[in-house]
Amino acid sequence: MERYIGLDVHAASCTAAVMDARGKKLGAHVIATNGQALVQFLATQPGTLSVCMEEGTQSEWLYQVLSPHAKQVVVIGLSERSGPQRQKNDELDAYDLADRHRRDALPKTVFKDGGQLTSLRQLVKVHASIVRDSVRVQNRLKAMFRSRGVHATGKNVYSAKSREKWLEQLAPSHRVAVSRLYDQHQALLEVREKTRKDLVAESHRQPVAKILETCPGLGEIRVAQMIAVVMTPDRFRTRQQFWSYCGLGIVTRSSSDWVQTSDGRWARAHVQKTRGLNRTHNTMLKALFKGAATTIVLQHRSSTLFADYERMLAGGTKPNLAKVTLARKIAATALAMWKTKEAYDPKKKTSTAS
Repeated sequence: MERYIGLDVHAASCTAAVMDARGKKLGAHVIATNGQALVQFLATQPGTLSVCMEEGTQSEWLYQVLSPHAKQVVVIGLSERSGPQRQKNDELDAYDLADRHRRDALPKTVFKDGGQLTSLRQLVKVHASIVRDSVRVQNRLKAMFRSRGVHATGKNVYSAKSREKWLEQLAPSHRVAVSRLYDQHQALLEVREKTRKDLVAESHRQPVAKILETCPGLGEIRVAQMIAVVMTPDRFRTRQQFWSYCGLGIVTRSSSDWVQTSDGRWARAHVQKTRGLNRTHNTMLKALFKGAATTIVLQHRSSTLFADYERMLAGGTKPNLAKVTLARKIAATALAMWKTKEAYDPKKKTSTAS
């Protein structure tokens, strides 16, 4: 006996709606957002249980807690409902999740089986947050200098050694405030360095990390991020699937594709097709591989990948499109290295044909 449970999760409570395989509503229950309470609720439900919830702050924790007690736990991306407004409350949302799961009409699912990579995934999130915070403080520092007509350029404006030199260019009324920003930046740099060391150490627990680090453009941080997000290369059967996940998949859009010829037959119209990259993707991976492509263009000019980039430019490809192609090549190469457990070999070419 199949039972589908839609779980509408909030900070204090969860609404669980139960539905059978025929679509009959079997009841909605309000449960505290507590692991023990949710497990006890599942234990009261007979039959084979399939649980569905939307991506959120608690979804990874709930996936780990509920997975041993249900046949299947599915986490989906946040719903973007269009069309006419409908009634909405926690119970209706929970029943909607259960019904869509029953009909196998769910949108994209979110991979939550972290396994042994849970610590690495958390460190990646924290490191990214600390980096964002340090960049914000740097922007505030430069904004303070600009507001007083001081042209602050270069990275030495953030240096502790150059601090006094830059403070002397400000009016006394602003020096104390900017000094506190310098203190905040220095504290964040120390925390950032400690987190980086922890992140790299945790990443190197995975044997594949040092293999992936041999790929041009992928350093210790980018490899740690890639392992934490992808977790296993077996999720992607082809490189095209991986490109789409990374936001590097080519999307073609056209309309009014057919025209009628003089003899009454239908033929494809020669219309200009709009092309672009897919918008549904993992933002960290897209930034990772585009950053790797930029690193190759700026720092690895002796590599075969940079030679491919130059050939594209010589052939008339625009620099931004050539860089996207280079990012696709790096992504495909990294995926192949991960699957085969082989270090980077520049003699092996990876085609970017879609």
